[in-house]
Amino acid sequence: MPRRSRSLAAAGIAGVILAGAAVAPAAAAPSPTGWGRPATADRTSPQEARRVDRVPTPDLDWYACYDYAECATVRLPLDYDRPNGPTTEIAVLRVKARDQQRRIGSLFLNPGGPGGSGTDVALAAPYFLGDEVLDRFDIVGVDPRGVAASRQVRCFPSVKEQTRAYAGLNVAFPWTRAEEKAYVASSKAVGKGCSSTGRPLTGAMSTAEVARDMDVLRRAVGDRKLTYLGFSYGSVLGQYYANMFPDRVRALAIDGVLNPDEWVGRGRARTLSQEDRMRSAQGAYRALREILVRCDRAGAAACPLAGGDPVASFDLVAKRLRAKPVVVEDPDFGRVTVTYADFVSATLGALYSPTGHADIVDITAGLLVLTDPASSPAARRPASAAVSQRAAEAREQARRYDFPYDNGLETFLGVDCTDGYHPRDAASFPALAAKADRRDPYFGRLWTWGTSPCARKTWTVRDSDAYTGPFDRRTSAPVLVVGNYWDPATSYRGAVDAARLLPNSRLLSSDSWGHTAYGTSACATGAVDAYLLRGTLPARGTVCVGEAQPFTAPPADPAMTRRAESSKDALTARGLPGRGEPKRLPPVVAPLPAVGSLTVR
Repeated sequence: MPRRSRSLAAAGIAGVILAGAAVAPAAAAPSPTGWGRPATADRTSPQEARRVDRVPTPDLDWYACYDYAECATVRLPLDYDRPNGPTTEIAVLRVKARDQQRRIGSLFLNPGGPGGSGTDVALAAPYFLGDEVLDRFDIVGVDPRGVAASRQVRCFPSVKEQTRAYAGLNVAFPWTRAEEKAYVASSKAVGKGCSSTGRPLTGAMSTAEVARDMDVLRRAVGDRKLTYLGFSYGSVLGQYYANMFPDRVRALAIDGVLNPDEWVGRGRARTLSQEDRMRSAQGAYRALREILVRCDRAGAAACPLAGGDPVASFDLVAKRLRAKPVVVEDPDFGRVTVTYADFVSATLGALYSPTGHADIVDITAGLLVLTDPASSPAARRPASAAVSQRAAEAREQARRYDFPYDNGLETFLGVDCTDGYHPRDAASFPALAAKADRRDPYFGRLWTWGTSPCARKTWTVRDSDAYTGPFDRRTSAPVLVVGNYWDPATSYRGAVDAARLLPNSRLLSSDSWGHTAYGTSACATGAVDAYLLRGTLPARGTVCVGEAQPFTAPPADPAMTRRAESSKDALTARGLPGRGEPKRLPPVVAPLPAVGSLTVR
């Protein structure tokens, strides 16, 4: 997501899809060869049904766009309790099913975030969705309220005011006391801006409002029930829809799953930070440590950190950078400063990729030399080249997005801060972050600071119609929940918890690397495909194994380790891929707007 939100996370605060076989018409549930006749579903509440059903079915006036897609915009109620009141514009894009005669219906996608563009991921779908899914479904992407091509949220009247408010967010996360003080000040400024200038949209961006929009748009595309695949934060949106409209689900798959109770903060947990509830840092640390342990087992031929103690080597680099940043001189990139926060953020960014272990090892090995005052000039030269190139490219990215107004961070916060409960005062975050780091080393601070602008004393705008549960409704069709053992953002525990909450669900586990599991193995991809197309669920206890594993031979098809392009301009220039072309990973958007200041992914 090449927006200022990416550069701000590298320099500041810092989450789609399928293929399968024959089915019934769009209006019908999947055939008995799939999940058969489920127990009676819970019904949509009268209040929720009244909100959405009294909105007239929009007329989507499709027009050709981006070479092989169709676009439309629609105005939907800003507040569903006032259907004739103010509206907000929502952008929709579809790639039509290649076999219209055998079309099942529409498949709605969400790439995560919050703040990820649904229209981007729908346009990218032919590059990562299976061919049979592309044959049988219209692929539909919706830009949520405030995001991308929909009416955009703006928390400040100009780029100048925004830049001044963001001034303290110019680090991956704060480490020194001066950085913490500046970060707290900017967090308060952003919270106040989004609670004043950002209104009324910031008070109407909650996930519940997006779920209501999606239900109206489901009706607009002619589907009696929803078929959906959501990744990362898209799993939250999917669970909201499943619980708000449980009898309107045809098929709903979620990958990279967050526990919705922890997302919201129910009961006593509402005073905790979101990281204290969700423990994303725990998953990241677990994945990092496993990579370093496997490095040692693989030997020096496969991993340059082997032979010593890779775990200790990583910790030594971190310890040195905490004490003093390293300045790297490079003839091509000039003078580059690398901080402890840069190192941790780069590591987390690498963990998002199925092959990120190689970046982690290279960065750590390079910094092990560069932070050692006794290292020789001959040893420093190759290490300097490896590290400075990544750092310089990241800083160039950070300088690139001054104009026009970029609202990437505000789209993330507009949802997260409105959906959930957060600590009262941004000034409490230094202590909260330090505590999280003691519990889950390196990553606790980063994940905790990501929601500091949500502190409720300064983020005062609320959505009175936000949904806070329950999240245990029985749906009209089973929900497929996909969890990756080594996910650094949405830990496997989240998938287990979500599957336990939903009484009519099936958990698919994946022993794979990177953020989300779809596309990492034929097993995971095939299981999601079969479910979406035929309603076939994987056997209970199924565990898929990712084809890319640390320090082993890479997959035969290198495309499956790279994410599909998400830029509309780039996709338009490339055009529609042919049937049978190699598939890439879905362009999932991270649960924080961006990470990875030293890693080029």
